[in-house]
Amino acid sequence: MKMTNEIPYKIYLEEQEMPREWYNVRADMKKKPAPILNPNTLQPVTLEELSGIFCEELAKQELDDTTPYFSIPQEILDFYKMYRPSPLVRAYCLEKQLDTPAHIYYKFEGNNTSGSHKLNSAIAQAYYAKNQGLKGVTTETGAGQWGTALSMACSYLGLDCQVYMVKCSYEQKPFRREVMRTYGARVTPSPSMNTEIGRKINAEFPGTTGSLGCAISEAVESALSQDGYRYVLGSVLSQVLLHQSIIGLEAKAALDKYGIKADMIIGCAGGGSNLGGLISPFVGEILRGEANYDIIAVEPASCPSLTRGVYAYDFCDTGKVCPLAKMYTLGSGFIPSASHAGGLRYHGMSSVVSELYDQGLLTARSVEQTEVFKAAQTFARIEGILPAPESSHAIKVAIDEALKCKETNETKNIVFGLTGTGYFDMVAYQKFNDGEMRDYIPTDEELRKAIDTLPKIN
Repeated sequence: MKMTNEIPYKIYLEEQEMPREWYNVRADMKKKPAPILNPNTLQPVTLEELSGIFCEELAKQELDDTTPYFSIPQEILDFYKMYRPSPLVRAYCLEKQLDTPAHIYYKFEGNNTSGSHKLNSAIAQAYYAKNQGLKGVTTETGAGQWGTALSMACSYLGLDCQVYMVKCSYEQKPFRREVMRTYGARVTPSPSMNTEIGRKINAEFPGTTGSLGCAISEAVESALSQDGYRYVLGSVLSQVLLHQSIIGLEAKAALDKYGIKADMIIGCAGGGSNLGGLISPFVGEILRGEANYDIIAVEPASCPSLTRGVYAYDFCDTGKVCPLAKMYTLGSGFIPSASHAGGLRYHGMSSVVSELYDQGLLTARSVEQTEVFKAAQTFARIEGILPAPESSHAIKVAIDEALKCKETNETKNIVFGLTGTGYFDMVAYQKFNDGEMRDYIPTDEELRKAIDTLPKIN
């Protein structure tokens, strides 16, 4: 094992050190995220209303902003033990290549067949569905990591799994689609002609490549039209950030074990699941006045909800059947360009992350995909892991910050989330290697067109 200053190359926690509870950062927020609203009454959604869409226990978690810790059921812990704790890795080779005094660490979530952090919440949501006696669940997936993770979890627990996959990813990432099918999931490109909402979107946007907002609408409609089914979501929701807090809890425990204090924490930002999970325990320390960190959310320039969106109530889906959430949004009607970071092509952002951003507890940057893939290539060649396009947004900014440390001769501890691997994203890498990848940044007029359609809520 490589050692530098007695710090191992990979910092593993022992199995008995793995967190036994999820952390709910909302409990420490003095100003809570705004409540989600019933789109018909514009009143805060009740547990009964939410339980018609989600499993009852998940609905309770979604609405609970006062309980700081939730015990992780033993069956979920037993599943976690197959791939957790995940390693926190010191990127010595990258540091040497950059000739930086910064210390770079990444929390690697790709040590499972789904290839990403999504399995942390997938098994939890499938477990609660099974406990409720349901037949199955429906969902959407962007790049396919969430759909893959959910298909694995449902297969393990004997649940039916129906996935609406964003059409451009369905076509760009056929192997991830086939992993889902191997685990027994039914995968449909979205928007499809199988649902009323899908047919409407196809009529309104002929030839559309789809979006997460479209796929969400179809999955919700599908769940509501089948007895014994509920809808589950891989990002955005507070319940998902709760489950993903295990990432940050493990990262902080590993750092603490070796007396390392992070200066900067960086995560890619699409709907907020990875970022929110990684930063939650660190933000908790900030909120309690125990520490301070520089936290950076990195999003694609093609879908810049934090950096160019507005903080307002909006529908969580394009078909406008889901509750309204107050979040940084580009408008539920915004359909991003067919970028290769499919998991970041969402028009809005988690209400928790949005509120933390609005309070100034984190900053945000948008980056173009050609620069992201340059960073991914650098990382792959030096650190030996082919990163997912989504994760590579965080890599890009981590490299930028490490080079700033070189200019100023500062020794900062930089931690970023390596959310997953890119081995099913080879079409994207092919486009980059062939020089065919192009950047697309929406104009102010394009963004304004979607933002102008936001619901008028005071």
